[in-house]
Amino acid sequence: MKLTFLGHAGFRIEIGDQILLVDPWVTGNPVFPEARRDEAIAGATAVLVTHGHFDHVNDAPAIAKELGIPVVTIFDLAGWLEKRDGVETMGFNKGGTVTLGDVAVTMVNATHSSALSDDDGRPVYTGTEAGFMIAHGGRTIYVSGDTDVMADMKVFNDLHAPEIGILCAGGHFTMDMARAAYAAKTFFDFKTVIPCHYKTFPFLEQSAEKLIAGLPGVNVVEPEVMQPMEL
Repeated sequence: MKLTFLGHAGFRIEIGDQILLVDPWVTGNPVFPEARRDEAIAGATAVLVTHGHFDHVNDAPAIAKELGIPVVTIFDLAGWLEKRDGVETMGFNKGGTVTLGDVAVTMVNATHSSALSDDDGRPVYTGTEAGFMIAHGGRTIYVSGDTDVMADMKVFNDLHAPEIGILCAGGHFTMDMARAAYAAKTFFDFKTVIPCHYKTFPFLEQSAEKLIAGLPGVNVVEPEVMQPMEL
């Protein structure tokens, strides 16, 4: 499989017969080179969205319409995007699994918040925050979405045994590097951990040093924007 970091919390995941864009923020993202937008989204088969905050969902409808692909997300947000943007969606909920080609995507819990603003600036309910287990060929990637540490993570490992963890780790809005390291070593048996949701803004963590130090024996990869990783 091939993973490409799109900056912030966005990833392009090439797995099985699918090219999945997870939380792609490619317009106005301070760390994404917008001149490479077409390259980032080329050939995508679905857009996965973990929750309704602007830095995760804002680009999803336009990309989905442009490529003629579905937005795969929690049921409530899916319905809202269908009505507002006329986009094809695949709505499901936590504990549920959808099949995208030969790839299985299971929605799991996260602890965060999830809302957008309407034209008058009022908050719009968009369902609750989530993460994903993405599985193919006996290998599983855990995408945490925006979250803090949860005891639920033990259940996730028992049921899915992911070998790769894409973990939010920037602090302020999510768990930081130390908390992400605690989550990884306490609840999971990852071979590879990839931090995200950091370095985008000055008030977020700028280095994965604490994560690396907290996970001896685990391959912690600090991703570089638009540099593919073969795993």
